[in-house]
Amino acid sequence: MTYPSLRAVLCASVLFPLSVAPVLAQDALRVGLAANITSLDPQFHVVGSNSALARNVFDGLVNQDDRQQLVAGLASVWKPVDDTTWEFKLRSGVRFHDGSPMEAEDIAASLRRVPTVRNSPSSFLPYVRPISAVEVVDAQTIRIRTTEPYPLLPNALSRIAILPRSLERAETADFNSGKAMIGTGPFRFASYTPGDRLELEAAVPGEGAWRRVTFRFIPTNASRVAALLSNDVDVIEGVPTTDIAKLRSDGKITLSSVASNRVMYLHLDHEREQSPFVRGRNGEAIPNALRDPRVRQALSLALDRRAIVARVMDGEGTPAGQLVPEGYFGFVPGLAAPAFDAAGARRLLAEAGLPNGFQMTLHATNDRYPNDDKVAQVLAQLWTRVGIQTKVEAQPGNIFFARASNREYSVIMGGAAAETGEASSVLRPLLATFNPEKGDGSGNRGRYSNPEFDRLLAEALRTVDDRKREALLRQATELAIKDNGVIPIFFLANSWASRPGFNYRPRTDGWTLAINATR
Repeated sequence: MTYPSLRAVLCASVLFPLSVAPVLAQDALRVGLAANITSLDPQFHVVGSNSALARNVFDGLVNQDDRQQLVAGLASVWKPVDDTTWEFKLRSGVRFHDGSPMEAEDIAASLRRVPTVRNSPSSFLPYVRPISAVEVVDAQTIRIRTTEPYPLLPNALSRIAILPRSLERAETADFNSGKAMIGTGPFRFASYTPGDRLELEAAVPGEGAWRRVTFRFIPTNASRVAALLSNDVDVIEGVPTTDIAKLRSDGKITLSSVASNRVMYLHLDHEREQSPFVRGRNGEAIPNALRDPRVRQALSLALDRRAIVARVMDGEGTPAGQLVPEGYFGFVPGLAAPAFDAAGARRLLAEAGLPNGFQMTLHATNDRYPNDDKVAQVLAQLWTRVGIQTKVEAQPGNIFFARASNREYSVIMGGAAAETGEASSVLRPLLATFNPEKGDGSGNRGRYSNPEFDRLLAEALRTVDDRKREALLRQATELAIKDNGVIPIFFLANSWASRPGFNYRPRTDGWTLAINATR
């Protein structure tokens, strides 16, 4: 699977309509979610749990299918008019849940609202920052201009929920109360109990996949599995890897999984001459060993990625040698996960003048990713075996991410997802030289910087030709991975489990959408 060319996108826009064909509504669906949300406002916080839940109620101008390929959303077709102008033709006859017609002015108002959303922990602004002007040509046509060539505009806009123009000035609190929960999606708002559940109902009574949908927030793995086994819910997401074998042998439970777009990776301190958690063999202060490319390569070779996936993740994952999985635009054929080579790691450490190794601390979350604490402990053991005495400090995400962003650590383990379905969505935040004014390196907590990488990435982001852009992204990827700007470990798997009579069609982005559940 590859990123579609413009012609393929236009074809896809015809082949994949916005919603499923009308069928008689079925009984209620009950879903157990693995994470809570921070708000019902679909433009408030770029975080997977919020975005997935919102997409049950709201649509984008462009949508992504189950494999993150661009398909028709509220726009039926789109095309570049010139290097800095895109034209979108809207679907006719679409109405918001309040009965108002969806028109081009609603698109413009939705885009204008994004920069005004207050107190966002992670804003949607980067997706619309390149936009310089929005022109409403007529009720069904809108043109969007960018400050420079921006071929990924449709991908970026697939992340923006479209609201009625009457909600342009709506506050986040208006969504949380349900007052502003007005979209064009297959389900409309019914009720919301923070920390407990969200109730939705079919937007058009008698049509759609389900008459009523209940999303329950059950972040504890054991409780989520227990809810499924006791028939309190029909489908759960985020199946714990430790329960996969048991559920598979049950005979009644249906499991569905797919390789995800989320890679687990390591950030290393590239910038500081002395790093706070890198010490000599006996605990003495030493120059930052992580700045030596031989040490970074040794850290990578010391990781037995296949064993980590097989034993820690119970097979639910894929060893990673780059930041996007196969099938994504920008994936580099042949750039495989490095083979485990403990002897090679020791040799590189000796070449770097560290034959006796050194000490360091790995910081990680213990509640954000599947088995994150366990994976961190195994990484520490593998490094210790080659002479890098490593201890682990695992913390709740609300503590870890704030301190990691403040660059209080030397080595951290994190996860990143290609949310736009192509490589630049992870290359730019993780590896571009940190530049808040340009929006580059927003997640570059190791402060990796390579001018040639920056040049290739910048050229790719303004190259309209798909083949040329993909070639540039591949060059940038190969350069940064060879340099171990970050160290990929493995791709997570997204998994769902359903009780008898129910099935879930998996998505690479991990989103749980009610329209993907059937019986």
